[in-house]
Amino acid sequence: MATTSPLTLAVVSAGLSQPSSTRLLADRLAAATSAHLAEAGREVQVQRHELRPLATLISHHLLSGFPAPALAQALEQVSGADALIAVSPVFSASYSGLFKSFFDLFEPGALAGKPVLIAATGGTARHSLALEHALRPLFAYQRALLAPTAVFAASEDWGGTGDALTDTLPVRIERAGAELAALAVAAASAPLSAAPALPFAPPPAALSPH
Repeated sequence: MATTSPLTLAVVSAGLSQPSSTRLLADRLAAATSAHLAEAGREVQVQRHELRPLATLISHHLLSGFPAPALAQALEQVSGADALIAVSPVFSASYSGLFKSFFDLFEPGALAGKPVLIAATGGTARHSLALEHALRPLFAYQRALLAPTAVFAASEDWGGTGDALTDTLPVRIERAGAELAALAVAAASAPLSAAPALPFAPPPAALSPH
């Protein structure tokens, strides 16, 4: 009977404080995803990457074009992971500069077809749209396979009971984790191959200039 190799789950968090609510949200999303993968009969190896200790190395790489060993390892592990959880604090209605700088370092196509769950933290729910107008387009541009549910955690969400129109944070975490696990299993079973760029076809003869 053939055995399946463990799936690797990269978890990137860009929190700047210690302890960090961004790291806490990342850990909870990783736990939910791992639990759903286990229910699907898949073993998972979680690789956690906090960007705060890598901030200086990221800056140097942007300037020099050469990553230090610790940063190179992080980039390689995220590129090679079967799935990715990416969590950023929200500053000025967008992802943090540290978060964006890290993902700017990936080669084109490095994240293509990779299942990705995006999440963010902020002081109030007014910042939650940053997920849809900032983080989702960032990973869509990199041709990642995004989970439908994005998770935002405001300060009041920790221990809150939600409201009539909004699920509680634990419910959203569980739903997002289930979606990412399903995408990861499907992608591992039938990996997406990068489609070659198609040349422009010549115009029909009727439309050709005479």
